[in-house]
Amino acid sequence: MSLVHLGVESFRLRLVAALESELSHAGYDRIAGVDEAGRGCLAGPVVAAAVVPHPDRLIPGVTDSKKLSASRREWLADRIRETSLSWKVVAVSAEVIDRVNILEATKRAMSRALAGLVPRPEIALIDAVPLKVPGVPCLPLVRGDYISYAIASASILAKVRRDEMMTQLDRDYPQYGFAAHKGYAAATHLSALREFGPSVQHRLTFHSVLPSRRGQGRDRARRSDARGA
Repeated sequence: MSLVHLGVESFRLRLVAALESELSHAGYDRIAGVDEAGRGCLAGPVVAAAVVPHPDRLIPGVTDSKKLSASRREWLADRIRETSLSWKVVAVSAEVIDRVNILEATKRAMSRALAGLVPRPEIALIDAVPLKVPGVPCLPLVRGDYISYAIASASILAKVRRDEMMTQLDRDYPQYGFAAHKGYAAATHLSALREFGPSVQHRLTFHSVLPSRRGQGRDRARRSDARGA
């Protein structure tokens, strides 16, 4: 990276960490960021991460995970885990998503990730989702992964972990192509659903999974899963 690029990236990092800097000046020493991955998918868990970055060890390149290549995300995830004061990743399964709805499942994953941080943060910045965690003030931010370094760090950890889980599920359910589309509504995924029906890893309450058979329950998915095993 050239000196010019280093200077630009240093300036960008200061901008994206500006909110955390202001909170630090207000007396908050441990500031967590919380984000999720997989909320809009048709299959697999929703995964949330909570991260308390070290304020003096900002990592060049940390930004919204969707703007990064898979290899870059993985490299940054290693650096985030190495340098953070604390971090935690939590997954909530498709079965729970169907039982409580995707928003509630997302809140559960986020709350558990935040509660799992040691030492406990003094304040948490959450990407868009209103959250209540006892003892930790939570501030929801729309497009938080663009304007908060801590949230961007969490988005990378959540995305990397969920991609790993979907790649693992692909070995058990190769007919769906999870390793390629990670459970999103790609054309190949929708085609596989039409051919094979849903598996137990699919979210049966999502219209694209059972567009004309809603309410028939997870037993049908278990039968399909047994056929595809």
